[in-house]
Amino acid sequence: MVAQARLILLGRLEDVAGTAELAVAPGLLDAILAELPADWALALRDPRVRLALNGNLLAPDATITLIAGDELAFLPPVSGG
Repeated sequence: MVAQARLILLGRLEDVAGTAELAVAPGLLDAILAELPADWALALRDPRVRLALNGNLLAPDATITLIAGDELAFLPPVSGG
């Protein structure tokens, strides 16, 4: 079995992808997103979506390379009233 990383999709991103979690091969995030369906990748690349790698929030301009066992959460903006 190949060691994988996990993408965790929350809120509306889970709705777009139809799943809350994706197992992916380790590597550069841009390359991983390029392999996903276009509508998923577009939603995940939204500049309002924050990223947390293994529980730590990342800077918006961070270059991300996932290694086996990493968990990258996509945190969409929340709305409320």
